[in-house]
Amino acid sequence: MMTRPRRQTHFTFFCFLLSCAVLAVAPAQAQQKPAAPSQDPLVRMNESMDALTRKVWPSVVQIQVSGYGQREDGARSDTAAVVGPQSSTGSGFVIDPDGYIMTNAHVVSGARRVQVVLPAENADGTLSTALSGRTYTFSARIVGITTELDLALLKVDGQKLPALPLATYSQVRQGETVFAFGSPIGLRNSLTHGLVSAVARQIDPDSPLIFVQTDAPINPGNSGGPLVNIRGEVVGINTFILSQSGGNEGLGFAIPSATVRTVYRQFRQYGQLRRQEVGMGIQTITQGMGKALGLPRDYGVIVSDVLPGGPADTAGLKVGDILVSVDGQAADNVPTVNYNFRLRDSTEKVQLVVLRGGTQHTIGVAAVEQRDDLDSVTSMADPEKNLVPELGFLGVEIDASIAARATGLRAPYGIIVVARAAGASVEVPLQPRDVIRSVNKKEISTLQGLREAMRALPPGSPVTLQVQREGRLMYVSFTLD
Repeated sequence: MMTRPRRQTHFTFFCFLLSCAVLAVAPAQAQQKPAAPSQDPLVRMNESMDALTRKVWPSVVQIQVSGYGQREDGARSDTAAVVGPQSSTGSGFVIDPDGYIMTNAHVVSGARRVQVVLPAENADGTLSTALSGRTYTFSARIVGITTELDLALLKVDGQKLPALPLATYSQVRQGETVFAFGSPIGLRNSLTHGLVSAVARQIDPDSPLIFVQTDAPINPGNSGGPLVNIRGEVVGINTFILSQSGGNEGLGFAIPSATVRTVYRQFRQYGQLRRQEVGMGIQTITQGMGKALGLPRDYGVIVSDVLPGGPADTAGLKVGDILVSVDGQAADNVPTVNYNFRLRDSTEKVQLVVLRGGTQHTIGVAAVEQRDDLDSVTSMADPEKNLVPELGFLGVEIDASIAARATGLRAPYGIIVVARAAGASVEVPLQPRDVIRSVNKKEISTLQGLREAMRALPPGSPVTLQVQREGRLMYVSFTLD
């Protein structure tokens, strides 16, 4: 049986108890001295965390995107992920007081409109500020974006915002306490904490990309948010998780602060990345290689090619030299060397220490900049005008301007694949950065020409595209449904 509670009786009894409690406590409070700082280590730990959240929260933003964007599904985010029309949210943080905000490229990829939501200036994680709901929303523009490194720089014009400092990556240690700030699954102002599980994790042994691994709970929507240390410095940008369930399983990965620092500087100054190279090719030394070539060591990195007339050739580098260090950093493996060059942001000569015939040599090589023009092409795609629904991707035509500044093109025409799009009737094995040159031997130079060529084919027709992928020509074949 259900009965209504006797509210008045309960309320009177509650007032009586409250009066007794006040009378009992009041004399004691009158004689109490101001509380001294607690000596309890747990209390001091809570006080430190409170100070940290008060410092960090005003600089953490929620990013709201409308247009074509990548769907986070709990797996690692990459440039080949499917995109479609949607509204999505992610995270970011203020890296410069002039309104510059760092986030992941996949958070804003294909966006037509980007807005950032900042918490109130007094946001501190307490009950009063959490329930106030007071926020500030600003429109933002994309300054630079690199899908390869999965980073993007946004700009809010006309605003001065509190910024977070970047940690010194070389000082990050395994076991260090870190905190993940962001908006997982759209839940703004969420905080988790954990440890640095590994300071330099390579997910793909053939990739130069290095990540900070953490067990701090990270979920879809945390992407782009800061992973900070106990000093409130950004150790990295939360980027992806490895998960079988789609949720956090303690395997989160963040782009290191060193990468973020270099990308921010170059995006702000140039609007795109300017990588440095010296004109050499390198390979991993195997035991068999070391024995067959009579090398002084059977591990490490060997110079396999020196571009004739290039900076390395001019400086005296030789094929067969074994790399010992690059700018003072040990050259233990190929990804590490490539990573050092990717982060390099100096006009000074690259200092290479090599082993040649058992003798160590130091060679100064003048680096040259290599621009990645396809990254800047990505931002040119309009989700409606550049959509090729028959093949399920967004593409950009190679015009005279793009052809003049894009290096490595085999011909000054074609369609650059920017991203895949949802809703295609057939699965086409294309990748971002592919350049479509022909359909069944018919040269393609415009998006309209590509659409018409595909529409002219009846269902069940075999299709072969000639594409340029990573500098090489290849065929991509499939059958229309």
